[in-house]
Formats: sequence, structure tokens, C-alpha cells
Amino acid sequence: MGLEDKITSVHLDILKEIGNIGAAHAATSLSIVLNKKIDMNVPKVSIESFTEMMEMAGGSENIVACVLLQIEGDASGYMFFILSIKQCENFIRQMTGDVHFSIRQPALSELGISAFQELGNILAGSYLTALSNFTKLELYPSVPLVCFDMFGAIISHGLIELSQTSDYAIVIDTSLSDEHDGFGDTMNGQFFLLPNPDSFQTIFQALGVEI
Repeated sequence: MGLEDKITSVHLDILKEIGNIGAAHAATSLSIVLNKKIDMNVPKVSIESFTEMMEMAGGSENIVACVLLQIEGDASGYMFFILSIKQCENFIRQMTGDVHFSIRQPALSELGISAFQELGNILAGSYLTALSNFTKLELYPSVPLVCFDMFGAIISHGLIELSQTSDYAIVIDTSLSDEHDGFGDTMNGQFFLLPNPDSFQTIFQALGVEI
């Protein structure tokens, strides 16, 4: 029996609720940083194979903006927050006030990179705190790294260690909007949580699932 056969809608609902708790904390932090009301929620959580994960990101050659964190503690692995290039640029312009910011510029603004790094740090930190509080596991994120590249090249960083023994990722859809529609429209990103095989078992055992 594969992992997808053991995970029920109840377990996914629990992960979604954990995600929404984290989203609420992240929205509060972002509202303070941006000085305007930010709404954030997690419309869907799913367990996906690596192939499905590639498709969800628009294919392995799709160029995306990514914040990458390594997770350590009682469970370890990698977390990737993925945004489209357009939505990343919109967010950075909102956060920095630089209306001309573009990832295609020859020399990227350090302020812009820091702003995107901080977004990933807030979102990932809020989600991991909520997951830690619910499961009673100690989870610690590393300092986030920012990259703009093809999704396949980015995700391979985490798969190098995991692909031989693990086939699945937890995918957390994330939706952000602001009161003045400054993002242009709702900003939709995705978290890809790739625990190592032992940590997958640790997390789901804490949720009441035997892997």
C-alpha cells in the first residue's frame, strides 16, 4: 500500500487547518511589514508525487522565483516556496516601493532580494511554527536562500538526497491578497514540503497515521 492510500481526507484537512493557522500568523506579520491589511489562506493541501509536483509548477523548465529553506530538528527535509516571476516582482515592488524592480535587470536590487527572502522567511516560519505546535515536534528552519531558475533545477537541490528513498511531497497552496489590490490580483504561491523518508513517518505518526 502506497503513501497516498494511507493518507485520508481527514489527515489532509488537518494539514490544511495547520496551514491556515500558519497563514493567519503570516498575514499578521506581513500586514505590519507592508503597513496594510493582508489576507492569506491555504485553499488546498495535497500529497503529490515528484512528477505531479513538477507539473503543478508548470513543468521542470518553467522559470520561477523560489525561497528555499532546510528544515532541521525532530523532522528534517526541505521547504520550497514558489511564486511566478510576475507575482514575485509585484510583491517586491509593493514591499520596497521600487515600481521599476525587475528580475530581468542585469544587477538585481539587494533590497528586492531581501524583501522576497523575508516573505519566504515569514511564510515558512509561520507554517513550521503551526506544524510544530500541533505535532509537538521541534522544527527549525535554516536561513532562507533566494533563487530564480527553472523549477527542475531548483527542486533538484532537495531531491538529490531524497529521490532514492522517497517519492512524495506535501504541497501547500497559498493565497495572499491585500485590501488595495496592490498585488495586481490574488497572489498564489505554493509550498513544497519535502521531508526525508524517516521524517515523513515522524510527521504523519504525530497526525495519527502509520506509514
